[in-house]
Amino acid sequence: MEEQAAPTSQAELLELMSLLSAPAIRQAVAALGLPHGSHGLDAGCGIGGHARLLLDQVGPSGRLTALDISEDNLAWARAHHGQGRAVEWVAGDLRAPAFADDSFAWIWCADTLWPGAVTDDPVGDLRGFARITQPGGTIALAYWSSQVLLAGYPELEARLNAAFVKTVPYLTGLPPTLHFLRAGSWLAQAGLEDVRARSFVADIQPPFDPVTRQALAACYQMFWGHVTDHVSAADQDLYLRLSDPGSADFIADTPGYYAFLTYTMFWGRKPAR
Repeated sequence: MEEQAAPTSQAELLELMSLLSAPAIRQAVAALGLPHGSHGLDAGCGIGGHARLLLDQVGPSGRLTALDISEDNLAWARAHHGQGRAVEWVAGDLRAPAFADDSFAWIWCADTLWPGAVTDDPVGDLRGFARITQPGGTIALAYWSSQVLLAGYPELEARLNAAFVKTVPYLTGLPPTLHFLRAGSWLAQAGLEDVRARSFVADIQPPFDPVTRQALAACYQMFWGHVTDHVSAADQDLYLRLSDPGSADFIADTPGYYAFLTYTMFWGRKPAR
């Protein structure tokens, strides 16, 4: 099997990861029931990987404004996701969005509003979102919430996950109220009504084309590549063999391999006037 080159930039890594998460994101966006022809905001759009999925839901007459603080992210988004689409790519800070009141029918914010890493006041940020959302409009927060990737090695995966939790700012040292799975309470405190939560699953199973195979290797690296110093030498050796697509032990090549990841979405409605 021809090997794909490993990603050389954060944008390439995120693009690969979006291949694995797209089925869950597609389900989440569909569950929102976004109005056809509506104009929405992707707040913290990153490299723009959700633009097509959002526009598919609002139809050919719908529009999307995609906001991100990183000019590098926006440059990648324009080059890879901007051609022929009804998207306006805008540089700016989602914590202080420079839009008029009632500008958008809905706001989508995925993997961005992380307490401890991006914001110290998610409720205040959501009040800012509510200001620019039309009465009756929807605000949705979505987070990559879990994954099981090392089928057959539950103890190894548990130890790697424990090391991961200790090394990321949005999972460490925060009060329980600021854990991302408490986002429903943030929406309620910000004045949203009919607040709901639901998780969506992306199944990962062969056959894998070379790009998806490389996406899995990138996924293993993203979660655990930086934590090997926090586990035993034996765990480190086993992980490296299982996660290396050039290894005879690469886990995604195991017959019957199955993995999954989940996204959890919290959403609510701005009160109608």
